[in-house]
Amino acid sequence: MPDSARSVFAVFLRLGLTSFGGPIAHLGYYRTEFVERRRWLSEAAYADLVALCQLLPGPASSQVSFAVGLSRAGLPGGVAAWLGFTLPSAVAMVLFAQGAAGLTGPLSAGMLHGLQVVAVAVVAQAVWSMAVSLCPDRPRASIAVAATLIATAAPTAIGQIAAILAGAIAGTWLPREAPVVGPSAREPIPVPRGLAVAALVLFALLLIGLPIAAAVWAVPALGMAEAFYRAGALVFGGGHVVLPLLHASVVEPGWVSEDAFLSGYGAAQAVPGPLFTFAAYLGAIMMQWTGAALCLVAIFLPGLLLVLGVLPFWATLGRGALMRAVLRGVNAAVVGVLLGALYDPVWTKGIGGPLDFALALVAFALLVIWKAPPWLAVLVSAAGGAAVFGR
Repeated sequence: MPDSARSVFAVFLRLGLTSFGGPIAHLGYYRTEFVERRRWLSEAAYADLVALCQLLPGPASSQVSFAVGLSRAGLPGGVAAWLGFTLPSAVAMVLFAQGAAGLTGPLSAGMLHGLQVVAVAVVAQAVWSMAVSLCPDRPRASIAVAATLIATAAPTAIGQIAAILAGAIAGTWLPREAPVVGPSAREPIPVPRGLAVAALVLFALLLIGLPIAAAVWAVPALGMAEAFYRAGALVFGGGHVVLPLLHASVVEPGWVSEDAFLSGYGAAQAVPGPLFTFAAYLGAIMMQWTGAALCLVAIFLPGLLLVLGVLPFWATLGRGALMRAVLRGVNAAVVGVLLGALYDPVWTKGIGGPLDFALALVAFALLVIWKAPPWLAVLVSAAGGAAVFGR
């Protein structure tokens, strides 16, 4: 690794160890670090970069970190930034996957049940905050309701894709916003167009080719790679939206149990870094460290390829009124898909009685009313689960 890439890795490793609070908080940490403190990017360039990553599917904070690494040390710097920001939480999730299997007895079972309950509060908070910002009017709220009905009626990956596509189509009828004008930092990060086109071609080839390969060759690793790559390619609106996509991909085929899935999702709220490292936990459940590495790369790869591929063309993309209307429709549909997941499996599995509901309500109040960090809600719920259900 070149010296410049090493320095990028060191900076992002520190952020990966300390960045709690989800993607919005991560973007705030980045702005402080790279705009105000280190002056790697101007305010306008950083804002433009964030806008691009929020437009594309994938984990926005990880995509921004990849792009910042690109700006400092080219492609090696981008990879170094992603590794530094991702590894701490990924390793923590793999260790939890290995330790969770050894947690036996009533006390441990109660604690794991508390992690399932806190998932209800976390997803409810995500639905609440996303609905406020992404569905502020009747047309978009209606799109969200329709998407919920589609995703609930067909609780599979196909149903979720259909809901998102329906949102995109409905978005074409939304009122057009005024075109984006005024000064902005176009192409803040130079990427050769040949490399960009190659990244977009590879993105499409993998999206089309992995399902075919998984159908032709019954190899578990191919099936896992296809499922996680597809999930990473379809996630709009933040890391929580990956929950229904991954549930359809790993729980319904029987690769991961419902209890293990929700316990791991709850634990993922307590670690710093990107929520997408939940994939490392699921991979470790299925195939130890090898599966963790495979699923981790597969879920992040589509978003990183899209950033690499779109950067040179960003000056002309995302500015048109029709494109932004379609995106607003997609974002509203994403809220609906996540609302469907809040009901099933999160609520139906996590809430089995009044004590479960009370514990989830406490966690929700901590997150929404008291603005507590997610890790604190996780600890309270795990302790509450152990105290109430571990006897």
